[in-house]
Amino acid sequence: MTTQALRNRYVSDSVATAPPARLLVMLYDRLVLDLMIAGQALEGADRSTASTRIHHAQEIVMELRATLDTSVWSGGPGLAALYSYLLNELVQANVTGDRARVETVQGFAEQLRDAWREAAAQVTGTGP
Repeated sequence: MTTQALRNRYVSDSVATAPPARLLVMLYDRLVLDLMIAGQALEGADRSTASTRIHHAQEIVMELRATLDTSVWSGGPGLAALYSYLLNELVQANVTGDRARVETVQGFAEQLRDAWREAAAQVTGTGP
């Protein structure tokens, strides 16, 4: 098996066996990674790579929004509104090539990721 095939299998197995809280953090990790690469691509005038990464980031935000049950947590509607804002910023960033918008979304994504990581650690009893 090649190194890439082994890596793909490891990632696949990690996702398949991860508890829900960890999956959420993994989504945020990927969102932040996509935004970092998109920002770098925009800085380097590589609109193709930037567009691909921004589009993937949009898909992640849409999935986060679709799976959010706003009825079980008083902060749910606010988080749903934030996801809508982030999605709009990503669409505008992709259309205009605006790196500042990508960086704004990245900042929010990093804060959310860190908060969910801490919450997941508290739920599972593991350290952050």
